[in-house]
Amino acid sequence: MLNFLVIDKIIKDALVEDMPYGDITTDLLIPQESTSIAVLLAKENGILCGIDVAKRVFEILDGNIKFEKLKADGEFINKGDVLAKIDGSTRAILKGERLALNLLQRMSGIATFTNMLAQKIKGYKATVTDTRKTIPLLRMLDKYAVFVGGGKNHRYSLSDAVLIKDNHIKAVGSITEAVKRAKENIPHTMKVEVEVRNMQEFEEALSAGADIIMLDHFTVDEMRKAIEKAEGRVLIEASGNVNVDNIEEIAKTGVDIISVGSITHSVKSLDISLDFVD
Repeated sequence: MLNFLVIDKIIKDALVEDMPYGDITTDLLIPQESTSIAVLLAKENGILCGIDVAKRVFEILDGNIKFEKLKADGEFINKGDVLAKIDGSTRAILKGERLALNLLQRMSGIATFTNMLAQKIKGYKATVTDTRKTIPLLRMLDKYAVFVGGGKNHRYSLSDAVLIKDNHIKAVGSITEAVKRAKENIPHTMKVEVEVRNMQEFEEALSAGADIIMLDHFTVDEMRKAIEKAEGRVLIEASGNVNVDNIEEIAKTGVDIISVGSITHSVKSLDISLDFVD
């Protein structure tokens, strides 16, 4: 899932943003020939994600740098664990420190939160998925982190799948007409999903032939009614204000998918540091 042709561009663009004319402090203080050893250290418990991305940051800055991974993506890490050892150019380590940590901390935070949600509904058929509420240009990393944390990915982009939302319906005139237009033009390998806000819209989407119906901000009782009415003919997705406290109750209704925007749009980064070794 990690395409390093894309990731290298992300890293290079971010490095240019961080030091458009070089790193004044490091370049003034540190001799070019100086070398150091540093470690990446976990400051709290969680799921590690992005270690290869962090490694690539330093490799781009200096091809001779040695980055030894001591933990792998998907592993549960404890506070105090050494995640990697970095040996090489002091300048490269200092210049890559913040970017590597920013990416590693965010991805590990996403993976950790996703895993927390996935564990809450482990005994139910529902799966946790992400949304397109990601940081612009970091979607590949965000969605990879969801996958590493035990979740599944929703559509990657607007080009991947048909998802008819409220504004599409307003623009077209009705759910029935929107589904009809989509079905007439998509390839046979693609499904049509419709977002609905109430039972009336749900029934229309069901009758129109939607393959997946997203229940937007439905109550738990409304979810149960929708599932009963669907009789297994469509996949049912629950969405809207899902959190750690209510996700199990939602899963108990029998929905197939639970999409959670906060997995990526409001994630708390996992605390990880880079420390030089004396």
